[in-house]
Amino acid sequence: MLPLLPMEGHTSGKRSAVTCHLKCADACFHPVPNPTANEYFRDIVGAALSRRSLLIGAGVGAAAIVLGSGSLNAPPALAAPPVGPMGRGLAFSPIAPVPAAVDAFVVPQGYRWSPIIRWGDPIFSAADRFDPEHQTAQLQSRQFGYNNDYLDIIQQDGRHSRKAVLVANHEYTNEGIMFPPAADDAQADEQRHIAMMAHGLSIVALRRKDAGQPWVYRVGDRVNRRITATTPFTLTGPAAGAAALKTAADPDGLTVLGTLGNCAGGTTPWGTILSGEENFNGYFRSPGVSAADARYGLADRATGRGWERIDPRFDATTPGYENEPNRFGWIVEIDPEEPNSVPVKHTALGRFKHEGANVIVGTTGHVAAYMGDDERFDYLYKFVSTDTFDPSGKPRARTHNKTLLTRGSLYVARFAGNSPQSEITGTGQLPTDGQFDGTGRWIALVIDGVSQVPGFTVEEALINTRLAADAVGATKMDRCEDVEPSPLTGKVYVACTNNTDRGKIGREGATEPNPRTANRDGHIVEITEDGSDATATTFTWNLLLVCGDPATNTSTYFAGFPADQVSPISCPDNVAFDVEGNLWISTDGAPSTIGLCDGLFKVPLEGPERGRVQQFLSVPRESETCGPVIRAEESMVYVAVQHPGEGGSWDAQTSRFPDYVPAGTTPAEGAWAGPRPAVAQVWKVS
Repeated sequence: MLPLLPMEGHTSGKRSAVTCHLKCADACFHPVPNPTANEYFRDIVGAALSRRSLLIGAGVGAAAIVLGSGSLNAPPALAAPPVGPMGRGLAFSPIAPVPAAVDAFVVPQGYRWSPIIRWGDPIFSAADRFDPEHQTAQLQSRQFGYNNDYLDIIQQDGRHSRKAVLVANHEYTNEGIMFPPAADDAQADEQRHIAMMAHGLSIVALRRKDAGQPWVYRVGDRVNRRITATTPFTLTGPAAGAAALKTAADPDGLTVLGTLGNCAGGTTPWGTILSGEENFNGYFRSPGVSAADARYGLADRATGRGWERIDPRFDATTPGYENEPNRFGWIVEIDPEEPNSVPVKHTALGRFKHEGANVIVGTTGHVAAYMGDDERFDYLYKFVSTDTFDPSGKPRARTHNKTLLTRGSLYVARFAGNSPQSEITGTGQLPTDGQFDGTGRWIALVIDGVSQVPGFTVEEALINTRLAADAVGATKMDRCEDVEPSPLTGKVYVACTNNTDRGKIGREGATEPNPRTANRDGHIVEITEDGSDATATTFTWNLLLVCGDPATNTSTYFAGFPADQVSPISCPDNVAFDVEGNLWISTDGAPSTIGLCDGLFKVPLEGPERGRVQQFLSVPRESETCGPVIRAEESMVYVAVQHPGEGGSWDAQTSRFPDYVPAGTTPAEGAWAGPRPAVAQVWKVS
């Protein structure tokens, strides 16, 4: 069982202590922020509304959104008509918020849900069944992994498909609820080996009877695959083979074993999966003496996971393995159609705490990949390919398209306010015009394999991308998590989850794209590339949402929609789109901010309902909502439920998701009382 740090200091505005310790190596372990309301945001909104009434949808009066008005003290009005008339996507009545202690998966009236696949479910043979009392590393390598995050359901024949492939990331493990306390060192080391096999990704085939019906997964299908912490990956791009990527086990610097901390991701236009390696630093003991070590959170101390006990590559203080941490923190690409293909790590997209990457084809045929660095005060990035996309659909076209992320240009975002002189360069100086929109530039770090940062070689700019972005004065953001372009409009949506450090002594204060100090609830930035071209180097932006519970927090904003008519939302994490172009948001952290279970929310982006947040589902206690997939044309929704019952222990579990016992019955003999992270499907029944 992993040693855990004490719980003190983890209150509003943060994940739980357990999640912080396991997921991000205590990156969010900070004192309680000053809860004082942010006046700067209120000033922005007041000034902006007086000049930009066009933000408010037709038929919505300006007085309805004056911040601090008495109307915001009432709870959200959730008895609104069902969403979705006139072809506007899924029809549903928003659910009421669910208190954080409730262990239930809640969906709207007229819908049902079930798990598709759970941690430990066998992938290759029914004989590999899950037995929590008798787990082994060999079995786990043949079972669905733990803590599923990014998710896609790739339907092979479109809307009416009866076949599909499910792909899910496995971000991290919680040994404290996965295993009983180890009796000795040997058992503890075996648990570490099991945890290594529970990381990575799972790929499984699905079948169903008809469109709109629930899926079942197929054991032993030819496409089924597990990617783990020991799967070989090939490095691509300008930094492949660099001296800083070579180790005693890989003197060529071209092959890496495993992928770690896989958070969000994306499905490319050519049908491959991109996965972001995020909190990799917590897996390594490192000398911790260089500027790069400090910038990436690497230190000379024992890790909480203790993998350095069982594999020397996780101890970068060991001669020959000093560079092993440099081999993580990349975007990886996996071909779900080819189970024997070797996955790759793309150095051209830079190394940082990747939340994920999402690709769109630009008007010129070049592809752009948008990426966020999920760290407080870190940056927003874009990669643009050198070569162009081949849409022909021929086999050789797919082969070509799979090379598009190996060559190109890497940029980092610098935002400016509404005034031409108000460019924000990390100094914390605020513009004086009161607007909460503006312009921005993509600052080049690398162009076609050549460094654009003085003092950095191309290898240095790509391996130590954070340092390169520091050097060019990128805008510090409030934890850019998922960053996705709309497939209908090309506008880009940046989910900034939170940053309770903003405004603290010695830290940057509020800026226009990050308008709140002690930002516990997060916000979403909407970016429009100039000329609607994904390869543009300039853009305009505005704030779509400034999140929170408007009943208790006056510093909220919902694109001009009346705040007393929205579902409360906090900590936006992953985003997705439906066929109508509506934005869907999954959350991570609402239990510790607004006291509610995390959930999935729909937000129209056009017309009079622009900004109207409506909650579709709620996940069980202590879990986050991940990887939403929206199939509105089939009235189906899919989510990955990560770390349910995270705060429990082997002997005192706090969730039974997804294997709930019906009311009035008792568990079957031998049934496990603990939670299992799972992929859930929701479908309309009436």
